[in-house]
Amino acid sequence: MPMSSDAFSYSGNELENFAAAVHWKAYWGSEIAPFLGDEVLELGAGLGATARALNHRPYRKWVGLEPDVGMCQQVERMLGQGELPAGYAIRNGTSCDLGADEVFDTILYIDVLEHIEHDREELQRVARHLVDGGHIVIVAPAHNFLYTEFDRKIGHHRRYNKALLRAAVPAPLRIRKMHYLDSVGMLASLANRLVLKSDSPSAGQIRLWDSVMVRASRWVVDALTLHRLGKSIVCVLEKETPSAQASP
Repeated sequence: MPMSSDAFSYSGNELENFAAAVHWKAYWGSEIAPFLGDEVLELGAGLGATARALNHRPYRKWVGLEPDVGMCQQVERMLGQGELPAGYAIRNGTSCDLGADEVFDTILYIDVLEHIEHDREELQRVARHLVDGGHIVIVAPAHNFLYTEFDRKIGHHRRYNKALLRAAVPAPLRIRKMHYLDSVGMLASLANRLVLKSDSPSAGQIRLWDSVMVRASRWVVDALTLHRLGKSIVCVLEKETPSAQASP
């Protein structure tokens, strides 16, 4: 089952801290931009940071599903003040609350799938709300050897490597793209886990990571490592058309 929306609330202020990571959002945003359709569903929409980061062009529809009632109320206020893209709508709930006739070109899980215990069941459910040829985009923390108390505290069931994520992909979805991002951040996280053993990143540490490490990863190091290392993993799934599924 997915996260329940009943009395769900986030702990801590990690969403607010990571909302300022503009270089990181630009990095993964550039990786997924070719797969964004005109009608988008975002699971675990939070405070609308993803919609703002990807607001480079108009969308016909963007629905954010968010299980935290308080965050939904904050987003409603932001919508009233014109702080979110046109066409954006927030709803309290999870994938279980989607209507049977609701379909989208693109479904986003941006730092969300790791919060869902039964990830394969989740992807199987949302695939029914994806048009043929549409895409599910996943950005998630990578590698269980980097799992810390911070992951546990904010509700991560796991961090992903390619094998774990591949095992979560049900038919009729196929992997179009999957690789790691932020090799410099991975090394810093490993050092923190082994040496500093910090419980959670401070706002200053997030600024340093975003302004220095992410930029070094994006423009130099990830290319040198051929995206085989990284603190995060990006995966694009495509829903096969019936004709493609039937072909030998």
